[in-house]
Amino acid sequence: QGDLAVQKKKIEEVEAWLIKHTCQPQPRQGGSVLLLTGPPGCGKTATLRILARDLGLQVQEWANPLSLDSTKEDLKSTFGRDSAFHTFPSQPQAAVFQDFLLRANKYNRLPMLGEPSENDKKLILVEDIPNQFYRDPSSLHGILRRFHHTSRCPLVFIISDNFSGDNSQRLLFPAEILEELCVSTISFKPVAPTNMMKVLQRISAAEVNRDREKSQALDRASLELLCRGCSGDIRSAINTLQFSSVKDCSLEKEFWSRRKGSSRVKNEEAAVPKVRKKSQCDASEDQAMPAIGGKDASIFLFHALGKIIYCKREPVSGSESPQLPAHLSEFRRDTLLIQPEDIVEKSHMSGAMFNLYLHQNYVDFFSELDDVVRASEYLSTADVLCSNWSMRQEMESYSSSVATRGVIHSNTSRAFAHQQAGMGFRPLHKPQWFLINKKYQENCLAAKSLFSSFCLPPECLQTELLPYLAMLANPMRNQAQIAFIQDVGRLPLKRHFGRLQLEALSDKDPGTPELLCGEGDGADAEPGDPEGSLLPSSQCSAGDLPGSQPQPVAAQAIMGDEDLTIEEFDSD
Repeated sequence: QGDLAVQKKKIEEVEAWLIKHTCQPQPRQGGSVLLLTGPPGCGKTATLRILARDLGLQVQEWANPLSLDSTKEDLKSTFGRDSAFHTFPSQPQAAVFQDFLLRANKYNRLPMLGEPSENDKKLILVEDIPNQFYRDPSSLHGILRRFHHTSRCPLVFIISDNFSGDNSQRLLFPAEILEELCVSTISFKPVAPTNMMKVLQRISAAEVNRDREKSQALDRASLELLCRGCSGDIRSAINTLQFSSVKDCSLEKEFWSRRKGSSRVKNEEAAVPKVRKKSQCDASEDQAMPAIGGKDASIFLFHALGKIIYCKREPVSGSESPQLPAHLSEFRRDTLLIQPEDIVEKSHMSGAMFNLYLHQNYVDFFSELDDVVRASEYLSTADVLCSNWSMRQEMESYSSSVATRGVIHSNTSRAFAHQQAGMGFRPLHKPQWFLINKKYQENCLAAKSLFSSFCLPPECLQTELLPYLAMLANPMRNQAQIAFIQDVGRLPLKRHFGRLQLEALSDKDPGTPELLCGEGDGADAEPGDPEGSLLPSSQCSAGDLPGSQPQPVAAQAIMGDEDLTIEEFDSD
């Protein structure tokens, strides 16, 4: 355990779970399931295997079959000249996986030479999940339910996070499954640079002592450069260290020649101020890093928003900072530690969507009303840049740059490094636009279904017909229609509107909302364009109404003209 670069708290959490579910006697509660998540290369599998070895647990790991269970004679009989080629001898992945869980739960692993045979404590490890479960998660849920009721050993799943938006954890393990099966979740963090530095120094020293002819030791500056390029991935860092430590390598020589050249430039520029020299150093190192396999850095939306809103700065003395004229002195700021454009790019999210999250959360971090007014003007300008649909893709990067830099510059309470202390953690929320757009989609589906005989588009139904019908004395017989008219056709009479209960943004949330209708045209809908997220009219049937909308009853939806009664009202 001492060699692991993982946080001690995470190691203790995994160890406590393993001891609780394997070593301590407990009443019969069925099989227990543990879900380990985290970015690639953060030590999830290594931590589990080392703890299992220390606790004396057998690890039976599932591996996706690379070939079918068929012999050479079976293939000849299948593809031979005389065969009719009816079916290929195979089994579905779900059936093979379920059979593996049954056998692993029922039988012990055969003891190898030198291993004690009396140890029957074990756990099942699944890291390479069958692809069929991504297409049909319900089949995995059924297998887990059966395992939970019949198994006697723990089951551990390991899933690596990704930044592309298709969250595998939410797909395979939704909230209802986690609650139903009492699945424990432990989330790992990227390896800290200090821990990674210690590991790389230990490995480098050990390799040089083992074989000095083929390996060379790297200095501390080179190891720090290597740690920065691997973005918390210890596996990538070790592979890069192995490559860069090899002697007589052409790429290695080219890389170190670049480093020596950059160091020569830095020595010649000794008179440059410290802040400027540091930025040039960082830039030169970042340019040299890809020569030995630097890894693209990615940031979850939660952390990307935090970097923009908290906008940490570096203290600059008066002599080093550029002097502004007297009438512009109010715009003086300390140097930012981030580049907003790089943060948006690393979040793997469109500029319009990032601006939407920024617009929802920036107000809580401002203390002056004038600053809020100035920031809202920048956000409005950014919105105008993307207003033309024909130029939206080209202008998105400019729009996000104006929005992020405008919000950062407008917050005078965080203009200097010495002012940034004292602000505690404040939760981030998902945009209110998601709730409004979802409600709009539900209303369009319900209006199209309940008032189909009017042959009007959903927009006209909600903005023209329903407000008119709401002024009448309930001419409809259908209770569902009456309830929908009262909900959509009348404005609320509250003087003070309360803030909606928005969904909190978690640290690993991909940020992309789950669309109401997965097969509609809403996959490409952008914020501010709710029409793009509607279903085609052929799919707007009564059976597709969301559960939150009133359902039509069996009676006739709309009364005939002879049954329609309109009451007269005086002008007052």
